[in-house]
Parts: sequence; structure tokens; C-alpha cells
Amino acid sequence: MRSVAAGLTLALAMLAVGTTIPSASQAQAQSTAQNRYGSGEILWDSFGVPHVYAKTEAGAFYGFGFAQAQNHGDILLRMYGESRARAAEYWGEKFAKQDEWLIGNDVPERGRAWYKLQTPQMRANLDAFAAGVNAYAKANPDKLDPQVRQVLPLTGIDIITHAHKLMNFQYIASDRRVLANPDTNEAGGSNAWAVAPSRSASGNAMLLANPHLPWEPGPLTYMEAHINAPGIAIYGATQVGLPVMRFGFNNDLGFTNTVNTMLGYTSYALTLAEGGYMFDGKTMPFKTAQKSYKVKQADGSFKTVSFTQRYAVQGPVFDLPGGKTTVAVKVAGLDRPGVLQQYLDMGKAHDWAGFEKALRQMQVPMFNIVYADRGGHILYLDNGILPKHADGDIKYWSRPVPGDTSRTLWTDVHSYDEMPKVLDPASGFVQNANDPPWLSTWPRTLDPKAYPAYVANVGPVSQRAQMSIRMLSEGPKFSFEEFVAKKHETRSLMADRMIPVLVQAAQGNNDADVRQAIDLLKAWDHRDTADSRAALLFETWAAIFSPNNFTDQRNYAVKWTIDDPLQTPRGLKDPVAAIGMLKQAVAKTKELYGAVDRPYGEVSRFRVGDVSLPGNGGFGNTGIFRTITWEPMKNGERKPRAGETWVSMIEFGTPMKAMGLMSYGSSSQPHSRHRTDQLQYLSEGKLRTLWIDRKDVEAHVEETTRF
Repeated sequence: MRSVAAGLTLALAMLAVGTTIPSASQAQAQSTAQNRYGSGEILWDSFGVPHVYAKTEAGAFYGFGFAQAQNHGDILLRMYGESRARAAEYWGEKFAKQDEWLIGNDVPERGRAWYKLQTPQMRANLDAFAAGVNAYAKANPDKLDPQVRQVLPLTGIDIITHAHKLMNFQYIASDRRVLANPDTNEAGGSNAWAVAPSRSASGNAMLLANPHLPWEPGPLTYMEAHINAPGIAIYGATQVGLPVMRFGFNNDLGFTNTVNTMLGYTSYALTLAEGGYMFDGKTMPFKTAQKSYKVKQADGSFKTVSFTQRYAVQGPVFDLPGGKTTVAVKVAGLDRPGVLQQYLDMGKAHDWAGFEKALRQMQVPMFNIVYADRGGHILYLDNGILPKHADGDIKYWSRPVPGDTSRTLWTDVHSYDEMPKVLDPASGFVQNANDPPWLSTWPRTLDPKAYPAYVANVGPVSQRAQMSIRMLSEGPKFSFEEFVAKKHETRSLMADRMIPVLVQAAQGNNDADVRQAIDLLKAWDHRDTADSRAALLFETWAAIFSPNNFTDQRNYAVKWTIDDPLQTPRGLKDPVAAIGMLKQAVAKTKELYGAVDRPYGEVSRFRVGDVSLPGNGGFGNTGIFRTITWEPMKNGERKPRAGETWVSMIEFGTPMKAMGLMSYGSSSQPHSRHRTDQLQYLSEGKLRTLWIDRKDVEAHVEETTRF
């Protein structure tokens, strides 16, 4: 009886401090991990954020793998199955074309080669991350969808292969982009700010990380975590499935990414000839390889699909839909396997010299990098692995170019020193909102004429980016609290510009619909807040006036120009037509939303599962910095498609100030209590304190996992 009582006392004590009592299988997994990965632990805070503490670097990766499996196991395993190019084998015909694209581009083979090219420490890290996922799955089989458990077990090869697939064949050269629409954006959007001490009221640098990716759980879902081990102490977020932080900060520096327009691949239109294809006046035979994959059938059996993959001098060969064009695809960076190593080294750095050393590796194939540190340095870098061309611009190289000549066949890429960048500008800030690099600070310091035309378009610069620059140009200095308030601004720059000229154009117009609309717009503060009664009307008019996601400038009197980049586009090209569009918008607003003056938050809802709260923020191309891309109306409301996912705001003072939010919660697993517990903050326009110091973490522990 004494032993039973002692055991019960121990169990109660463990529950009192928030420690999970392991099952037999969990205890066995923990014992194995302790022997191999150094007796670490995960302190799960009250928002479901894992704080991993390990005694070795590999141990930290093990803990992070375990944590990702706990918070996002279903989508995690599905992503690895897709990156193996075996999704059709696991889940059926709908994945066949995706598998064939990856196999045709040799992604699985290259993943194995990349694994061998990692340093011994990084291979150990990748193995450890995979082991962490496997350990969670072994200890908690009932918490994972049976459909994805067949992907187990993982190895370190799976982790690097997924990183390769995500970076090179989703962000840079997806099948949708290469074979269907070169303008496809697979990477989403984002905002970033870095403020120097000269513009900070406290004299400390400040940093905003603010990516805008899809809310639906999938390969672009974010995972927030805090990782601690010898040489590592980083807080931040990354895409589920990646074992390193892509958005992070330590006590001395921080960095974030925004999506840029890096053209990291080239598509070559081939001229077919008897026996092959034409190249420099000669007929060249295709090299070929036999490839295959399996497809699961409805009855559970498997069909093997075999195909012959052709290769030209430029790369793998594919037929575009319709069969009239055959292209070869050359992707930059396939000989650069260090993307995870570079991000790890960026997070390990503690000053500008160390961080720049990591940047010079040039292993990350795209994404602007925005940086700030305790020493007061700030940086904007138009980062990526960019092929060198003799001539041509973005438009030319984003479409298939002639493949019958060596003149278009690039053999080198640009170095770090050749990429546009702004370090410590006199303005005291850098910013990016997915616009070209030229307005990364203001006044402008980068000249497009100093770079090849294929580096980036000259413009136009979005009205979201213009609003970003305007807010950071206000001053002369602002506090951290003002920094946070600016980030939450929902004011529409397009409304600021266009409502006064609409009001002027409507003078003397006695149409009842027009008068009602003008009265609403005149009374509105131009902010997309939950109680706004004119925001839906203006958005509807703006979509008619400027179609194609508010980017078409045909109806403006003055189109965007780099000579006046913060005041254009503006004006009404045809005031009478614009008022006609306003009357049309009144009817459409009533049709869509039930009333012309429906409160914005009644139909725009922050919804995850059964939780639905009043929304705010809106479409970035209307000049709103707090970006929410709303889905079409369904069942009387609309919910976010993308925008406002991970946010962190840092001031490098003593103590450090760190605020943040993961809009859709820390977990995508069904029935998790951490899917909806941050929506109230989002609805109220607030951030939560990010717990960095161990004592603060321990004060908010919900659960402990030891390994």
C-alpha cells in the first residue's frame, strides 16, 4: 500500500507543476531519447508554444521535431509524404501529377545527395529532428490521422528533401508556375520593418516580422517555438516541416523574410527536330531516364506509372499543356544544399559581422531579408540565388526564352555583393511589403539603373508599401508602443486618396444611391475596423474601379511613377464613370452584404473551427498595412484566406521587449485547445508577450515533455 500511495503522491505532484505523466510507450521513448539526445525537456506554455531546452545541438533538433509532431502532426507527415514524391502511392490519383513533376526534376535523388553533403553536425541534427517526430508518433499513435501514419518512420533525408522541395520546387519552380502560369505566386506575402536607434525613442533598434500566408493548414503553416541549446537561443517561427527558424531573434539580433520576385529558374522553349532538338544550329539528342511512381487505386491496389524523362542541355524537359510547346527547365541553386545551415547560422549569430558571414553563404534561393541588432545596425537585402544574364528584363526571363541557342543559357549566379541592399541608411529605417527593392527606405538610396533589369521590376510599388513608408517616415522618433500601434493601423491609403475626389465628382448629383454612398464615405475614417459602416462599400467600389485585386490602374488620372512614388496612382481619369461605378457598388454591396452600411465586422469574421469573432484589416492593395485577404462570402460571412499569420515585434533594449501573435493558434491538430486561443487578441488588435527568460516560461508552463 505504501508504494501505491507514494506513486499516487508523485503523480499528484507532477500534475501540480504541469508535468505530463508518461504512458509506458512514452516513458520508453523518453528513455531512448535521454540516452541519445542528452536529457532535454520541452516546456509548453499556456498558448501551446514549445520552449525546447537541450544539452546538445542535436538534442534541440530532436525536441523541435517532437514539438512539431505534437502541434502539427497531420499536416507535417502529409508534407513529408508529398516531398518524397510518393503522395499518389499514399493517397491516390489526385497527387499523381505532382509526384511526376518532382520525380522528373530528380527531387528525391537530389534530397539524398544533399543529405550526404551536409556537415556531420547538420546530418546529426536532421536525424535528430526526424527521430523526434518518430518518437512522438510512436508514443501517441491515436493522436495522428491513420492516413498519414503510413509515412512513418522519417529519416534525416526526408527533412532535407522537404526543404529542397519547398524552396526550389514550390517557391521557385512549382509545376503550377512553370507549366501553367508564370505569374503564379506560391510564396504569399509579408511585411517587414527595421528601425535604427536614431528613429527610436528609446535609442534601441526595433524589428517587425509579419508574413501573410494562408490560414488553411498546409505546407505554408507557421510553427512558433523557442529553441535553447549550447550556442543556440532563438525564438521565432518557421514553416511546419522545417527544422530551423526562418523568422527569429535572439538577445542580440533578429531577422525576418518577405516575399520577393526572384527569378530563380529559366524555362527554355525548345525547337524539336528529328532525333532531338536544335541547339546552336545542330540537332542534339535528348538524354533519357526511365522513371516510375505508384498510384493507389480506389480498391486499395497499386498501379505503377512509368514514364521516360527527357533532358536537354538546360535541364529536364516537359510538354506544356496543349502540346504545342516543349520546354527545358533550369533551376538555380540545385548545387547549393545549405539552405537549412544558413538559416541556422543566421540564428546563431550575435552581431552584424557574424550575421553577414551567414548571409554570404547565399544558400537561400529567394526572400528579402530584413535585420536589426542590439548594436544598432539595420539591413534590407534583396536576397536570392539569381542567374546572371547578358540582357533582358523580368518580363522576358519570366516567360519561356529561346532554347535553341547557347546565348540564353546562363552558367553563373549573382554574388551577395551584387544584390541590392540597404545597410544603416540615414533615414533610420528599412521596410518591405513585397514591393521591388528600390523603396526599401525613404528617401530612396537604390537606383534601378545600377542593376540589371532582370533583378526586379521598377514598379509599380503597391499602396500597402506606400502606407508602410509613410508610417515609418512619421517622426522624428517613436516609442515601442507607437511602433506596435503603427503595425495595427487599418487605414486605407486608397480611401485617403480617392474619397475626396469622389466627393468632388459627385457634387450636384441628386441620385439617391450616390448621395447615400457619398454621405457614408464622408463620415468614414477610412479604417477597416469592425464597426466601420462604409468600409464594405468602399472596398466594393475599389474592386470595380481597380480590378485584378485592386492593381489595375486604367481608371486613375495619374498612374504610378518612380519619380513620384508615394503620391501615385491618384485622381479620376473619368469622374462621371467613377460615380457610375459608385452607384454600381451600392447595388453590389447590398447584394453581397445585405445593406450598404453593414458593419464591417458583422460579415468579416476571424473564424477558426467553431470560434468566430469580429474581423478587422483588409486587402493590402487598397493601401492597408494590416493585411487580411478575405475569402468570398459563404453562409452569411467571410473569413480570412491569408494575411496576419505570425507577428513578432522586438525592441533590443535591456530588458528586451518582445510581443507577438500566431493568429490561427499554435496547433493545427483537430480538437487542440490551441487552435483558437489567440483569435481574441487578433480581433482586439493586440499582441501577447513572448516569454523568453526561463523564469517567465516556468511561470506559464502548461505541460512538460522530458527527453
